[in-house]
Amino acid sequence: MAVTTTTDTVVADPAPAATRAGFRFLRGGKTRAGLLILAFFVVLAVAGPWLAPYDPDAMSDQLLRPPSAGHWLGTTQTGQDVLSQILVGTRGVLVVGFLAGVLATALSVLIGVSAGFLGGAADEVLSMLSNIFLVIPGLPLIIIIASFVEDTGDLLIAAVIALTSWAWGARVLRAQTLSLRRRDYVEAARATGESTWRIILFEVMPNLTAVIASGFVGTVIFAILSEITLAFIGVADISHWNWGTVLFWAQSNQALAQGAWWWFVPAGLCIALLGTALSLINFGIDEFVNPRLRTAPGASRTVRMRVGFTPVARTGGQDRPEPPAFTPVARTGAPTAPGEPGKEHQA
Repeated sequence: MAVTTTTDTVVADPAPAATRAGFRFLRGGKTRAGLLILAFFVVLAVAGPWLAPYDPDAMSDQLLRPPSAGHWLGTTQTGQDVLSQILVGTRGVLVVGFLAGVLATALSVLIGVSAGFLGGAADEVLSMLSNIFLVIPGLPLIIIIASFVEDTGDLLIAAVIALTSWAWGARVLRAQTLSLRRRDYVEAARATGESTWRIILFEVMPNLTAVIASGFVGTVIFAILSEITLAFIGVADISHWNWGTVLFWAQSNQALAQGAWWWFVPAGLCIALLGTALSLINFGIDEFVNPRLRTAPGASRTVRMRVGFTPVARTGGQDRPEPPAFTPVARTGAPTAPGEPGKEHQA
């Protein structure tokens, strides 16, 4: 009689594990907090001009009024609504920051990875180009360009910031690529006949993702602060609203001396919150890349000392314990019954 047995083979679906690994970056509290704050400002940048209750350039007879029901963040010296200026100016800040970050990151990846992987004369030429741009001061160059160009819009400022801020990231990526170009899996890819661009895209670049992301976030922070600084010192177009323009007009009209705190405090808080959000995202990237920096959710930072059970031999010193009051006896032979004298007593 033939017996037929059926064996069910269970194949684990790798999709859930890959999905969990992909969302591991979002598990950190710092990352989620940073992304939530950043998402709030992105919503303001997209819908700010429609959410603004007034025209940011419109003047009124409500001169230098504190926050009220009609003007939630008060008015300026000419009766302009501060909330409308901040809502409308959010878009320009984020556009310059992220556009400069994308352009600078693309240049740093193209030049840094190419120099590190190709080596030889290409590495020498590209490294010399990186060193030249590395010593060019970005902010003074932007001030000079802005003084010669009549219309210094967001696109021009973002382009200049990107051209002067990609060199540092390129140097970091070149060093990381040099450490990866001779790894076993890269040599195996060469041995199988894969092309150079395919090795760079599919073998080297995935291992540089965290470094590229961290450099992108740092460039965005630098670009946002540079644009606000240019507007605050009056180099950029002051007729174009952003948070730096609000601070420029507040400083020009001596808002602090007049006690009009509502004119400059909201813009300063927005700058601090956006910088904090981007910094938290950067910290989350560092913890995702380096497991030693990860902290368990809800873990206490208090160091708990536990008394161990391992005996410690103390030698010398004043804290040496007193010797026992009895003489230890080595027992040789079978154990005796309770109440029966041992051999040492019999002897």
